[in-house]
Amino acid sequence: MSGILHIAGLGPGDDALVTPEVTEALAQATDVIGYIPYVARVAPRDGLTLHPTDNRVELDRATHALQLAQAGARVVVVSSGDPGVFAMASAVFEAVERDPAFESVDIRVLPGITAMLAAAARLGAPLGHDFCAINLSDNLKPWTMVEHRLRMAARADFAMAFYNPRSKSRPHQFAEALEILRAECGPDRLITFARAVTTPEEAFNTVTLGEAAPEMADMRTVVIVGNSATRRVGRYVYTPRSAV
Repeated sequence: MSGILHIAGLGPGDDALVTPEVTEALAQATDVIGYIPYVARVAPRDGLTLHPTDNRVELDRATHALQLAQAGARVVVVSSGDPGVFAMASAVFEAVERDPAFESVDIRVLPGITAMLAAAARLGAPLGHDFCAINLSDNLKPWTMVEHRLRMAARADFAMAFYNPRSKSRPHQFAEALEILRAECGPDRLITFARAVTTPEEAFNTVTLGEAAPEMADMRTVVIVGNSATRRVGRYVYTPRSAV
């Protein structure tokens, strides 16, 4: 008899932001599968097997989870934030598409609070009008596509949230992204670097694009760029709901 496969978001870092639905799924699980630091957030207990894996094996991880669920296990695949935002939900459904035998598995996606929304809440309301989210990593898409999407989003005057802005393996690309944004938006647009949101290492830095430097971001940073109407109100940053 087939089990259940939950794909769960653990939120941005603080356990208080894990939803009760996810907490219940973890309490009922026989197996938890995910990237090493995310599985480390799940407390060991009797009857639970933890399966931490490297970040570059998402399809293998998804296939393993489907196989366990198909065999009757109660499996939870964990991601940080929300599992549908640059995370494991898409990988699981890609694995199902590759092998239709998995279509019988009962898959349930459990939403979580993604870092973009947690950071925006700390800041005020920088995503209060139309916005988009872009993953700046070129691991799964060419950098030319990232550049194109940056330009089009800026020209459409979206507020923007950027995931995976700068890593040790590609430190130069975020500098290029900032140059594109300065060219399209001008030097006065507000940009916030939100690092390790909701953890003890949490830090925020709001500057203008003219003041922004690549070194202000790393892989634990979510970057939020306002639209042309985004502004400061005291210590907060907000984007009006009315059309610009």
